[in-house]
Amino acid sequence: MSMRGRHLDAYSMYKRGTREHGFDAFDKEQGPERLLNGVGKDIGVPSWKRSLRHVLVATLSSFLYGYHLGVVNETLESISRDLGFHGNTMAEGLVVSTCLGGAFVGSLFSGLIADGVGRRRALQLCALPMIIGASMSATAKSLWAMLLGRLFVGTGMGIGPAVAALYVTEVSPAYVRGTYGSFTQIATGLGLMGSLFIGFPSKAIEGWWRICFWASVAPAAILALFMEFSVESPHWLFKRGRAADAEAEFEKLLGGPYVKSAMAELSKSDRGDEADTFKFSELLYGHHRKVVFIGSTLFALQQLSGINAVFYFSSTVFETAGVPSESANMCVGIANLLGSFVAMILMDRLGRKVLLIGSFSGMVVAMFLQITSATSLVSRSSGVYLSVGGMLLFVLTFAIGAGPVPSILLSEMFPGRVRANAVSVCMAFHWIVNFFVGLLFLRLLEQIGPLVLNSIFGAFCLMAVLFIKKNVLETKGKSLQEIEIALLPSE
Repeated sequence: MSMRGRHLDAYSMYKRGTREHGFDAFDKEQGPERLLNGVGKDIGVPSWKRSLRHVLVATLSSFLYGYHLGVVNETLESISRDLGFHGNTMAEGLVVSTCLGGAFVGSLFSGLIADGVGRRRALQLCALPMIIGASMSATAKSLWAMLLGRLFVGTGMGIGPAVAALYVTEVSPAYVRGTYGSFTQIATGLGLMGSLFIGFPSKAIEGWWRICFWASVAPAAILALFMEFSVESPHWLFKRGRAADAEAEFEKLLGGPYVKSAMAELSKSDRGDEADTFKFSELLYGHHRKVVFIGSTLFALQQLSGINAVFYFSSTVFETAGVPSESANMCVGIANLLGSFVAMILMDRLGRKVLLIGSFSGMVVAMFLQITSATSLVSRSSGVYLSVGGMLLFVLTFAIGAGPVPSILLSEMFPGRVRANAVSVCMAFHWIVNFFVGLLFLRLLEQIGPLVLNSIFGAFCLMAVLFIKKNVLETKGKSLQEIEIALLPSE
């Protein structure tokens, strides 16, 4: 512990910076932390603008993730009629959940792929099954062909978000790392909105749902192309023994004056590792198991809150309440996008832990409104307003913290040697829970009703608040090295 403690020195330039907020403030040097260039000269902080374009390209994978989450929302009824399984809730659930099963497989291998070929190539590879799967779904003539296409798409979805979280964490300066991390949630929200917009004509125009799947091919191709011109993660390059290439990438991300300090910190950060080889048993039995437990539990509680049931089946729920699905789903998309922008503003101001607690607390209140709407305490008209209002509040508060924060936290909490594989394990757990929520939601809604089901979701949100207060470490403004040392087990 004491050896690791000596690693914290003046070389923490790359990861630390001014606590001023707002993009205009990022370029000011009013009261920054003292950052040295190796000869004792104060050189301020690196500009956020250099890394921005690379982060934006990577978040295209999150846009595709959001699009494929929502593409079956408006189109599911048309798909079921055309492919001959209308009224079969299990088959409809499979159209949703097969994608999530593929995502589980993709996430299991995302760490190995990201460490094997690099973050940049991994993001390019995730686009390939999305292009193939979307094309298969668009041309499907049967339920099984649709499910196979969704399985391929899911594989890309499992790889993309996990690798994008790693990439954004490793190319971003600490003072904007949370802000940049929240871009992935904004991109997911834009993807959901896009799928809702393009899905509106599906009930009026026969076969329009096929156009909805074809439309996702373009952003996947753009992701694969533009990542070719983006930087590789300097952390991955250094880990692979390519120090000269890591320096070149740091220069693109930070500018020449900051390269020496960034490389000094990176080399010191890796110096205490026992070996370069990695074993998955370290995540289950080694000193990383506590962080794996925290990350997996956060993702499980995120999904058990019921959020993706809202995204997948909001059309069905709103129609049951007598609300036109088009306008209701658009409101859901706007609420998600608005919450994502709030998260972007507050992530590096209030911190990850505060946003998580506030987010899940707001979701408890929203579920209480949903529960009240399903009782005899209110009239039918009032129940409709409460139900819709509760759902929109639920989505808004989710997007402020419970949506973007877990993936950001995970990418920050693990040391570089195990980061990719550890994130992939936690994400795989996330997809398992996601799969069963998507598969069973409609059936549970039929069998136990919205009152009991929403009560269960609300209970999980409350459990999340208690779990976060006790177990989650605040990482705002800290270098990846500082976070690693803070999480080391006491001796």
